[in-house]
Amino acid sequence: VQLQASGGGLVQAGGSLRLSCVASGRTTNDAATAWFRQVPGEEREFVAGIRWSGGNTYYADSAKGRFTISKNSAKNTVYLQMNSLKPEDTAVYYCALRWGSTVHTAEQWYSYWGQGTQVTVSS
Repeated sequence: VQLQASGGGLVQAGGSLRLSCVASGRTTNDAATAWFRQVPGEEREFVAGIRWSGGNTYYADSAKGRFTISKNSAKNTVYLQMNSLKPEDTAVYYCALRWGSTVHTAEQWYSYWGQGTQVTVSS
């Protein structure tokens, strides 16, 4: 499985971005995709996740009410719509996939990772 993340960029505080993560290769509904983010010198942190089967979604407290994760099964794509962005959302955002329907918040559960896309929010 290969993951291709895109959609990052520079945006002012209060603005919006939509990240995309396209999965290619072997795919199945018995999987979960998550978005993580990382700033230099810090650990990668869970942002949001979605189950391919059923579409259940999960969010970190920092993302609740502002970010929405969704999927398009026909396109093997997961999206992260980010609204009301804040400077503290600045990070490299990674999508990750694991087999099995459980959305874990710890990165070690995920076997496949995209290359990361930079999100910068200016104040």
